[in-house]
Amino acid sequence: MSPNIHFEARLLMMGITAGACLMALYDLLRVFRAVVRHGWLWVGLEDLIYWIFAGFSVFYLLYRENDGALRLYVIGAVLLSMVVYDRLCSAFFRKMLKKIVRCIRIKILKRKR
Repeated sequence: MSPNIHFEARLLMMGITAGACLMALYDLLRVFRAVVRHGWLWVGLEDLIYWIFAGFSVFYLLYRENDGALRLYVIGAVLLSMVVYDRLCSAFFRKMLKKIVRCIRIKILKRKR
């Protein structure tokens, strides 16, 4: 395998990994939102900060690994892996999170009685 193809494949895998990690971080943000209830303004600010962080992290990846040259396939790989992670892992995670939160709320209500 030529060094150029090896470099491009490695860059693609790093983009896929970055997208999955960013969505895992968003899942942690969802857990925080489930534990600490707050209004729509704070949710919007959290999302804004998250997406700014996500954009900077993708461009930092391109800057560090590719000397700042814009590779659209890396951005596409990040976005595609975020969507795939959201549809597969996050959907299951949200279902489990809802069940856990429901169980915790039921136990809290029972203690109050």
